[in-house]
Amino acid sequence: MHYTYRPRYVCSTQIDMDVNDGVITNVRFTGGCNGNLKAIGKLVNGMTADQIESTLLGNTCGPRPTSCADQLARAVRAAAEAEKQAG
Repeated sequence: MHYTYRPRYVCSTQIDMDVNDGVITNVRFTGGCNGNLKAIGKLVNGMTADQIESTLLGNTCGPRPTSCADQLARAVRAAAEAEKQAG
């Protein structure tokens, strides 16, 4: 299932991903630090939402209370929940 998430309080404006049985693939960010966000997408490819969330949730960027990585953790949790509901 394809999932799109709109992050808040960060430079990236959209996170797209695919989720299949809780496994996240094809993570793509729109906006933000291009090279770093491409790398994050590659690093989390094939991980479960739980694995990504436990690694990235709470990561901050400068004085902000969140970051693109933190927003990704929130996005994968939302994607996994949407997949469960779609059943």
